[in-house]
Amino acid sequence: MRAVVQRVSRARVTPGGEIGRGLCVLLGVARGDGPEEAARLAGKVARLRIFPDDAGRFDRSVEDIAGSVLAVSQFTLIADTATGNRPSFLGAAPPEEAEPLYEHFCAELRMLGLPVETGVFGAKMELYLVNDGPVTIVLDA
Repeated sequence: MRAVVQRVSRARVTPGGEIGRGLCVLLGVARGDGPEEAARLAGKVARLRIFPDDAGRFDRSVEDIAGSVLAVSQFTLIADTATGNRPSFLGAAPPEEAEPLYEHFCAELRMLGLPVETGVFGAKMELYLVNDGPVTIVLDA
């Protein structure tokens, strides 16, 4: 499981939801991932200290600032580009496995008290965001 986490001042996905200050999380689910990885990654995202404190240091999490999360499923994060010019997506979990884990990831964030908006799993979506910083972190479970 891989997450690209972007600190945003606002973000919106169409079709789907929108948030103000918080995190936009692009989530890729790989073959072999399970609920444990989803829960661990959700906890890491919720506690990731990438928001500035009063001194400007990265010392606050999305929980600390009472921010929101926009979670968007993106199987292309699991692309293998080791050979050739066309990415292989064989490592990505099939939709019937990936969707429940994406939903579990979102549910874990909600259980941690975070407001979560989502895209529509498997849909062609357009993502609009204002990356604050810019700050972008890649997390692997």
